Amino acid sequence: MLTALVHVLWALSCLLLCCAPTQAVQGGMLYPRETPTRERKELNGIWSFRADASACRNEGFQKQWYKRPLRETGPVIDMPVPASYNDITQDYDLRNFIGWVWYEKEVWLPRHWISRDTGIRVVLRVGSAHYFAMVWVNGVEVAMHEGGHLPFEADITKVAQSGGEEPCRITIAVNNTLTLNTLPPGSIQYINDPTRYPKGYFIQNINFDFFNYAGIHRPVVLYTTPSTYVDDITVRSDVMEDVGILNYQVSVAGSKNYSVAVTLLDREGNVVATGSETSGYLKVHNPMLWWPFLMHENAGYLYSLQIRGKGLDWPLVVKDFNLLHWLGANSFRTSHYPYAEEIMDMCDKYGIVVINECPGVGMKERENFGNKSLMHHLVVMEELVRRDKNRPAVVMWSVANEPASALAAADYYFKTVTAHTRVLDPTRPLTFVTNTNYAQDKGAPYMDVICVNSYFSWYHDPGHLEVIQLQLNTELENWYEKYQKPIIQSEYGADTISGFHSDPPIMFSEEYQEAVLKNYHSVFDQKRKHYMIGELIWNFADFMTQQSITRVSGNKKGIFTRQRQPKSAAFLLRARYWKLENETGCLPPPPLNSKWF
Repeated sequence: MLTALVHVLWALSCLLLCCAPTQAVQGGMLYPRETPTRERKELNGIWSFRADASACRNEGFQKQWYKRPLRETGPVIDMPVPASYNDITQDYDLRNFIGWVWYEKEVWLPRHWISRDTGIRVVLRVGSAHYFAMVWVNGVEVAMHEGGHLPFEADITKVAQSGGEEPCRITIAVNNTLTLNTLPPGSIQYINDPTRYPKGYFIQNINFDFFNYAGIHRPVVLYTTPSTYVDDITVRSDVMEDVGILNYQVSVAGSKNYSVAVTLLDREGNVVATGSETSGYLKVHNPMLWWPFLMHENAGYLYSLQIRGKGLDWPLVVKDFNLLHWLGANSFRTSHYPYAEEIMDMCDKYGIVVINECPGVGMKERENFGNKSLMHHLVVMEELVRRDKNRPAVVMWSVANEPASALAAADYYFKTVTAHTRVLDPTRPLTFVTNTNYAQDKGAPYMDVICVNSYFSWYHDPGHLEVIQLQLNTELENWYEKYQKPIIQSEYGADTISGFHSDPPIMFSEEYQEAVLKNYHSVFDQKRKHYMIGELIWNFADFMTQQSITRVSGNKKGIFTRQRQPKSAAFLLRARYWKLENETGCLPPPPLNSKWF
């Protein structure tokens, strides 16, 4: 028996890296859920950990650390998974470490998983490892993956069976080095000045404004399927008058001899449509549509499509979704990389609209637009679309954030990326987020929606609140006049030190952040009557960055602190968002002390 489950909607009409071929993960990438025929074993928790601090960072490969227990290779420490290793210890060198680190966990597998006559397939899945990862099971290489933030997996059935009655030893080596051809890109700079720097000294240069956290960032799981199994499911929906039409396609692997039964269930578990082919159409009369939070009393309504055959910091995640509800916010962008699947599940369930962004950030050099970078970018989009194509919350794909799109090479680059992504998913609009001058941007012509970042009176004319409205109005009008496309203000804001007050407002005070937002809102209220379809504050909460003289323990543009306490601007936005919802006839605001879950 084969079992897989996905949620569906009816859309509103609206240095040191090993060399590896650039290719997408093969096969489907269904999220592993427990069903009558699929078991799941979480490997989250404490793993053995060792950083390769050798001069060339390659001792682990030269001495084949993966061939034996990691504790036999030298000193190891405990490391939680999922987590970034940078902030776990008090070791300054580990916080800023660049190169290979090694993880290991020994796990007992249920006997029926590794018996040769049960017809069970065992799969190892890594939710995200930043940035380059190699995986061994019992000393045998089973997977290699380039790119953080997206999952990859390997069939380990034969390797696991060959282990006999011994625990299964899983070794994962992770390298966080960023090069000119990675996403996001970076560069390694060697400094050969023995009078000022130690021998072999190097630093990692980056062009993005967040800390390059590294490690195994998302859950690692083992799961099983039958030897003949549902490998992938694609669903696309439409509405014709009062009839919902669901176009589905099921990919089955492992055998050519199978049959399928397709069942569509509503939220209450009632069967509303059935099918018996691997592809076809299901029809539902008077379907419940998926609406964003605050736009319908049944926001986030999900149907379940069932195919049968013959970490993550959960407290913080729940807190953040409660704060979104408190604010009256119903959308965010996954800046600047794909978020965990568990977070995307929450968005589907609670009606949060998502602009799903790939890790195309920091693309500031000409070399970032060459063929090698382009080929990898196409692979990343394949993996992202494959993972999230069936999610109702995903409204559009974002292919980059603030690239150097005035460069001549950006024209062909983004023409190719967008064309490839439209083949992967012709049903959703595409965008990228730009801060390039409207008259020089080579990527904007290929986008369906214009997303613009601006920081008037902060990075431009700092301290001069009086110029915001004029400059913002001019910028938005120029973009719309040239492209005649919908516009989203995808970033705006100001750094604010919580508890720092000043009247009249000065930079870094809570009053200055409020004043910046009010000036922007004044223009937004005019433009949303015509072509402006969204406004996204930067940022939801303060976050860590690389150390610099412009950053005091991170980026402070959040309307909440890193501890999720509100600044004055949070109350300003709450009043604004709920006022806008009331004007459109949506739900009333809850009391300040309301609970969502």
